[in-house]
Amino acid sequence: MTTIRQTKVLILGSGCAGHTAAIYAARADLQPIVLEGHEAGGQLSLTSVVENYPGFPEGINGYELIENMKKQAMRFGAEYIGETAVSVDMSKRPFSITTDTENSYEAQTLIIATGARARLLDIPGEKELFGHGVSSCATCDGAFYRNKIVAVMGGGDTAMEDSLFLTRFAKEVHIIHRRDALRASKIMQKRVLEHPKIKIHWNTEIMEMVGENHKLKGIKIITHPNGKPLEKIKEAGSIEKAGVSISFFPCDGLFLAIGHIPNVEFLNHQLTTNEEGYLVPKKLDHACATCDVWAEIPGVFLAGDVVDWHFQQAVTAAGMGCKAAIAAEAFLAEEIG
Repeated sequence: MTTIRQTKVLILGSGCAGHTAAIYAARADLQPIVLEGHEAGGQLSLTSVVENYPGFPEGINGYELIENMKKQAMRFGAEYIGETAVSVDMSKRPFSITTDTENSYEAQTLIIATGARARLLDIPGEKELFGHGVSSCATCDGAFYRNKIVAVMGGGDTAMEDSLFLTRFAKEVHIIHRRDALRASKIMQKRVLEHPKIKIHWNTEIMEMVGENHKLKGIKIITHPNGKPLEKIKEAGSIEKAGVSISFFPCDGLFLAIGHIPNVEFLNHQLTTNEEGYLVPKKLDHACATCDVWAEIPGVFLAGDVVDWHFQQAVTAAGMGCKAAIAAEAFLAEEIG
């Protein structure tokens, strides 16, 4: 017989947003339950050194920062469970949640902080070198590449923004783009094309990330005069027939700027998303420019990268987790008393 756990606050996700929400909810004596998910700690736990989180002048290991947040929440009574939500019924309260272990939960309020995962290339070397020279966050890791050579994969505004940001530190920034034209806005293209530190490798894709002693050494790149070289290989049936050229490009860092995938599949379209799949907060009637954590379903709150497609920083995620927990506390006080 399936056991149904009941809670006032159920938090989905264990990154900065989820942990901070747990800290605030637990301190409010709401006894929150946190479903950690398969990748406990989120993307920050994969970051070797975090230097831009307030309070750590010498920086801190990403995994350690996340673990400290979890310990802090547990100290106040938050309960952590190593399960992942696979389905949620938000048609009525209490909300019903089922996990990958077939356990069930009923929650008066729900804080969704499931984050977003970096869109990856799924090529050799990527998994092994992620966090060891390969990154998806230029603003997080750019300062580690002072006077070094870095590459950026992508052709949209994010790739252009990352490339321009990296010029503050790197001596050379090389953009790898699979077509002969950028997708970025005209103003961003102009800034990149005119920057003396930036070079664009047109019609080029990455075949492999090459490391040495657990550190990125360079990338194997493939080029075709008409662009999209990997597609040309598939069409031709072999590298030899595709008319491509392959070379090795040495670099100290590689930044993937091809987007993120918000972790919302389990919601089954019960909440509004934008074109990129990120959850969209409800527009409140009262004037509150930072009230960005309310979902359109009363009692559901949003926090972190699953809703924030612009900043995607640890400190902004933590701030949203704080707001979501305070909002949930206020909602419960009004609804339940």
